[in-house]
Amino acid sequence: MVSVRISCPVNPSEDPEKVRAAVLGIFPGAELETDEKGLSGSADLEMFSRLIRRQKILDGARAMLFKGVRGKSTVIHLNKQVATVGKVSFAEPRAVLGTLEVRIEDDDIEALIDRVAPATEDGREVRA
Repeated sequence: MVSVRISCPVNPSEDPEKVRAAVLGIFPGAELETDEKGLSGSADLEMFSRLIRRQKILDGARAMLFKGVRGKSTVIHLNKQVATVGKVSFAEPRAVLGTLEVRIEDDDIEALIDRVAPATEDGREVRA
């Protein structure tokens, strides 16, 4: 079963509702909670998968998803500022303003990545 957990710091200079809106722009069904560290919660990957296709960044997204694989999970970091406009942009984990950390777990993580960010050839999805 797929598990998607999102966590995101909310800095004192940020409006918590704008950060929440940024997360929901990429993960609209996310169930988010607020605590002293920021936002966290669960989500699905449907909109994320659509956005990376729409933005034509399948190869980059696929590479980042595979780069983060450890056992049955992968971790990616997304730019919070770019997320405010509903776009996906990958970030380094230690970005100054913090990132949206997305931890994805599945018994067959590689097959999940193939569904979310399929391989491409000449810019087109390769169907298995």
